Amino acid sequence: MTPIQSNGYEVFFDDELKDLKDFLDNSNYSKVFFLTDLHTSEHCMPVIGQLIPSLENYDIIEVDPGEENKNIDYCIGVWQMLLDFGADRNSLLINLGGGVITDMGGFAASTFKRGIDFVQVPTTLLSQVDASVGGKTGIDLGNIKNIIGTFTQPKAVFISSKFLKTLDDRQIISGFAEIVKHGIIADRDYFNKLKEADPLNIDKEIIYHSVEIKNFVVTTDPLEKSIRKTLNFGHTIGHAVETYSLKNDNRALLHGEAIAIGMICEAFLASRHNGLASEELVEITEYIRSVFPDYYLKTDSYGDILEFMQNDKKNVNGQIGFALPGEIGKCDFNIYLTNDQIIESLNFYAELGR
Repeated sequence: MTPIQSNGYEVFFDDELKDLKDFLDNSNYSKVFFLTDLHTSEHCMPVIGQLIPSLENYDIIEVDPGEENKNIDYCIGVWQMLLDFGADRNSLLINLGGGVITDMGGFAASTFKRGIDFVQVPTTLLSQVDASVGGKTGIDLGNIKNIIGTFTQPKAVFISSKFLKTLDDRQIISGFAEIVKHGIIADRDYFNKLKEADPLNIDKEIIYHSVEIKNFVVTTDPLEKSIRKTLNFGHTIGHAVETYSLKNDNRALLHGEAIAIGMICEAFLASRHNGLASEELVEITEYIRSVFPDYYLKTDSYGDILEFMQNDKKNVNGQIGFALPGEIGKCDFNIYLTNDQIIESLNFYAELGR
């Protein structure tokens, strides 16, 4: 597949990672580091070893997996390991993992010694179609997702479908949520195609087109001043539900599972406040529920969910901001709604499973 040109770098689609090998062979970095978590150390580093057997003279920095560890304490640990390993400003950090690793690794690299180069090697479906593209880096602060970060572009992104074979079905379905989002906000024909696809057996063309959609948005608006805000569809409520689940559930929601809930709630809001046709609300809701598991959304969770939303990055003057589709394939942004309106959408979702 032809590499996609982004903001000063390329996104390569190469199952054998020959492009990564060429990138490393043609570079002149003083030191190379891999940032991994326990899972990618076990399952994905061996894939790197098989595909690039000549790779040597690198160090591995390993962190614990999970969104709950995407915080300043773990980031300090990454910085300290870079120091201990003798990283200088001509070093390279290869972020090998899902969204937590690509977000935190990008942030750690962009701030270490005022910035060292990094590349993204996303290993989950979610990170391949979303987190690895666009130059957003970040960590969570307390209960607020991605509130600390930078806009810093990687030197390159390398996507291999071989890593997807290391994932269980739940992780694949979670990543599919961001693909569905791309169809709803930007491409009606693509959304129709997704409805005929097998979420557990996504072909490379679907991944490629999702990256194309996101790349068009982030290159048009790299600093999220306008159209890039449409990528937040499903995330205002979804992030808050995800945070609530992380704090309260024994089996916490994955990111994509929470975003699926957010997309249903926000499609409801779009039908009430942005002209989304009622039949399209039904279409979105029924399709998402056919792919993603229902979640028991308790009424007594609403207060916490609203509180988490108060710190969302899209808010202005205390108003909670949304990106809402006016129809499937087109999305608007800077739509501000009240707590009562948001509660109405939470009730809509809660009643679906009862």
